[in-house]
Amino acid sequence: MTEQRTEQLSGEELAAVTSAVLTGSRLLVAIAARSLGAVEDRVTLPQFRMLVVLATHGETKLVTLAERLGVNPSTATRMAERLAAAGLVAREVNPHNRRESLIRLTPAGRRTVDEVTARRYEEITAIVSRMSPGQCRALVSAMTAFTRAGGEPPVGGDHPLGWPAP
Repeated sequence: MTEQRTEQLSGEELAAVTSAVLTGSRLLVAIAARSLGAVEDRVTLPQFRMLVVLATHGETKLVTLAERLGVNPSTATRMAERLAAAGLVAREVNPHNRRESLIRLTPAGRRTVDEVTARRYEEITAIVSRMSPGQCRALVSAMTAFTRAGGEPPVGGDHPLGWPAP
């Protein structure tokens, strides 16, 4: 659940935060693009996002997957077909409702997610290792709040260092 804000940012403060997030997102998109380098002949960034959603949520109805990705069902269908042709997802008829399709990662899809995520992890680790401990704690707090506000599920459970969530 999202924490209720008790005070509002001024327009200038909101613009400064938005600018900082946009700048940070440029860096993160660049890291994401570089991490896909080894699999770019098989997977686009939107297709990788589909693989990540499946890795996070498990087998999913195609309609639900489209909602989670924020795309039309027809777009999700085309993405799933391409990923199935590459052997990264399996698409099957839902045995409980024959009008629905279920999508799940294959072992090759799981390996792709793991490989790309490991590359991102290494590059992000190199960047945050140049920050002070206080900056790192502030970054964890800010990014946790940001991803919660955006509805993105956490990668893991509790923070490994025991840092409190905002």
